[in-house]
Amino acid sequence: MIRVFEELQGLGYRGGYDAVRRYAASWYRDRSAATAAAFVPLSYAPGEAYQFDRSHEVVVIAGVTTTVKVAHMRLCNSRMFYVRAYPRESQEMVFDAHDRAFAFFGGACQRGIYDNMKTAVDAIFVGRERRYNRRFEQLCGHYLVEPVACTPASGWEKG
Repeated sequence: MIRVFEELQGLGYRGGYDAVRRYAASWYRDRSAATAAAFVPLSYAPGEAYQFDRSHEVVVIAGVTTTVKVAHMRLCNSRMFYVRAYPRESQEMVFDAHDRAFAFFGGACQRGIYDNMKTAVDAIFVGRERRYNRRFEQLCGHYLVEPVACTPASGWEKG
């Protein structure tokens, strides 16, 4: 800020340093408020896309508390969802969940939106570039689905 003040003095400014500092702070506050993060609501056509995710849930089965892995698939347009629990998380779980969800929905969408789960993504590159593993690419090819991976730490991308 001192450099700015000295530059202003060189241009003929006769005011004090505190006035320049207050003005700069006010300008920065106004600029920060005007450029606050904004997100466009997600909107999809019917059959355009689904979102796939999974979670770990604690359940009681026959009186025994256990952890299950749950696959979630949600149609982006209607928000209709399919959920299925599995004893463990594996690539077979992901494939079975897709097969059953597509049967439940009566078909597959054009695109599948995924986080960067290890059962699908082998490597994350710059932006949205990914190297999907071979078996996951075969699954997507079988159902004619284009996989789309979210940017890491960008939860708003899946809605």
